[in-house]
Amino acid sequence: MFIKNIKTIMLYILAVIIMGIGIFILFRSVFFIGYVPTESMEPTIKAGSCIFGYRIVGEIRQGDILVFKTDGLMLVKRVAAVPGDTIYIGDTGEVISVNEEIPDAVKILTVPDGCYFMLGDNAEESVDSRLWEYPFIQKTQVIAKVWK
Repeated sequence: MFIKNIKTIMLYILAVIIMGIGIFILFRSVFFIGYVPTESMEPTIKAGSCIFGYRIVGEIRQGDILVFKTDGLMLVKRVAAVPGDTIYIGDTGEVISVNEEIPDAVKILTVPDGCYFMLGDNAEESVDSRLWEYPFIQKTQVIAKVWK
């Protein structure tokens, strides 16, 4: 009877270990859980919020919220423009328009293939494509797409 109980306990321990490994693999390759420490995506995502996403990213569209790495930082921003889009930027750095020509734009950018122009929803607090030396992220930098 004692040996039978040990076998049952060992089976339970093995099952827990296998489930733990499975959950670890799922979160390293399929799912994403993150923390947003700043106000750059408010009001959509409040500072201090946890976010959930998926790492298997198919088509990226304008309006999607992505988690990506740039300059050693993991950031959360919204896709403002996709490959082929033209961005018109005013002299103060605010984005004036995407794909609609504005005569007083001081900077005009076209998003290269495989790249995206990213903006935070809270323009006053966000350090995003408007302010980066190279204003685009590449698809290879994308870690996850956030569930809305």
